[in-house]
Amino acid sequence: MATIQSAEQLEKTRETLRAQVKHDFPTVMICFGTGCQANGSRDVAAAFEEEIKKQGLAVNVSIGLKTTGCHGYCENGPLVVLHPQDVLYLKVKPKDVPEIVEKSIKGGAVVERLVYKDVNTKAAIAKYHEIPFYAYQKRIALRHIGTIDPCAIEDYLINDGYKALAKALTMDPEAIIKEIEESGLRGRGGGGFPAGRKWRSCRAVESDVRYVMCNGDEGDPGAFMDRSIMEGDPHSVIEGMIIGAYAVGAHKGYIYVRDEYPLAVKNLQIAIDAARKRGFLGKNILGSGFDFDIKISRGGGAFVCGESSALMRSLEGKVGEPRAKYIRSVEKGLYDKPSVLNNVETWNNVPVIILNGAKWYASMGTENSKGTKVFSLVGKVNNTGLVEVPMGITIKELVEKIGGGVLGGKAFKAVQTGGPSGGCIPKELADLPIDFDSLKKAGSMMGSGGIIVMDENTCMVDVARYFISFLVEESCGKCVPCRDGLPRMLGILNAITEGKGKEEDIDTLYELCDVLSWGALCGLGTSAANPVLSTLKYFKDEYLAHIRDKKCPAGVCKSLITYRISAEKCTGCMLCAKNCPQQCITGEKKKPHVIDESKCIKCGICYDVCKFDAVMIL
Repeated sequence: MATIQSAEQLEKTRETLRAQVKHDFPTVMICFGTGCQANGSRDVAAAFEEEIKKQGLAVNVSIGLKTTGCHGYCENGPLVVLHPQDVLYLKVKPKDVPEIVEKSIKGGAVVERLVYKDVNTKAAIAKYHEIPFYAYQKRIALRHIGTIDPCAIEDYLINDGYKALAKALTMDPEAIIKEIEESGLRGRGGGGFPAGRKWRSCRAVESDVRYVMCNGDEGDPGAFMDRSIMEGDPHSVIEGMIIGAYAVGAHKGYIYVRDEYPLAVKNLQIAIDAARKRGFLGKNILGSGFDFDIKISRGGGAFVCGESSALMRSLEGKVGEPRAKYIRSVEKGLYDKPSVLNNVETWNNVPVIILNGAKWYASMGTENSKGTKVFSLVGKVNNTGLVEVPMGITIKELVEKIGGGVLGGKAFKAVQTGGPSGGCIPKELADLPIDFDSLKKAGSMMGSGGIIVMDENTCMVDVARYFISFLVEESCGKCVPCRDGLPRMLGILNAITEGKGKEEDIDTLYELCDVLSWGALCGLGTSAANPVLSTLKYFKDEYLAHIRDKKCPAGVCKSLITYRISAEKCTGCMLCAKNCPQQCITGEKKKPHVIDESKCIKCGICYDVCKFDAVMIL
């Protein structure tokens, strides 16, 4: 494919590519996201190629074989989707491939043992879009992921890739910014700042140099939304950045990617090279006279570099530390020039807004939170993975309809949203809409989109302790509230979980939270109090149980629990004794067993393996 030099040539190229696609033959789509590759999808792809040839079929002639980005249902990988049957196979192994080729590709039948089984009804569902995990989603940001090869620009072009760019280059930059403003698009990286307002502020500053940047430094534990978009649909991010650069008058851009995301870096670089070769990056893009190019910068893994000013300092080759917020990056950002920084998902939404219009995008979501949001749904829930839903969906709908309910039939207790600086929302607020304002009002935040589901066996004091310990490790230590306040807070939480807490510790925690909220330098510090404040607000009784009664109601904090075996319930099956790493459980077969508490390390294995509920937590 030659360099594309005009919008007309782009459309002719698209028509040519579409004419080459045969819609009447089977296509095998194999997930090549990080999760599926870790589970062996490369071996599955190789097995398909070999078996298709072995059975007398030709790859890419009578059978299409395509590797795609993450489908989202990561725990069940490797995932394989067959078209046009729209059949999804889960946990596919190389040994399954001959049967799939013989029965499904050649025979049109379904291999029942590989399809989805509903966790509640046990019903088998073969159709991809009928599986509850996918059926209740609305995919805008994830529109291409799972259907295109992220390393093939031709796939992106067939699916209207760079069509929005061609349209934008015929528009006045002011009109583009107005379209983004009217769409209601807010930053998906955590702060929720209106994207259009940020762009307008940057363009208004007098300067001969401006920059646009993409924040791909996704550091929240359990979050992988941006990673999946960079891996599975890199051209959408690139296209969004080009449009944004044209709107604000920038000619250079950077994508700052977390160093732990090698596949994202690889696919992004392939996409950048392809876009440059085809004329979407570089000089005189599509004959418009507009010049713009992008460079990838790899972060060093510091959580604080997800903060805008720290990220920019890191890009400059300096220590990733934040600066005072009264210095606005749209005025003095990267190299002290006007700069726009949005995260991966925000840039990814820009092309569809330009293509379909602000009214179309604003028709989804809530009054102040428009569009859809991608979440990583993890924790104690049956269906974990990457999901995209309209803003305003309730916590209950997300957990029950898409997540399939709480794992093991246990009681739902809370969700934690917004990453380490987010908060915990209790089951009593399960009907709370998930949007920027509702979450903030409840004492949490949207963050980048991580949602951790917690069940009845979760200790909320320990949850707060975990997230504060994470923030202690990741704080840059530049300001006193973080440098001294967070370790002090962690010390108190450690003492409480060890049974050494005092009632006055709760007042001290409130004071420390107040200092952080008002005195910290950056967003990491000012929101660091959320895990403590939210758990104190909704689960204060658990704090008091740890302090007054020296008990952990959830049976998590080792210093506050004791394992005993009920003589009435114990059948003497010896399963607990066989699995005890300390060999501190004794007893004869078919007779009650006993735990030697002096040797017990409280690992909980006996509790987990007992089939008769004989092991008790006291």
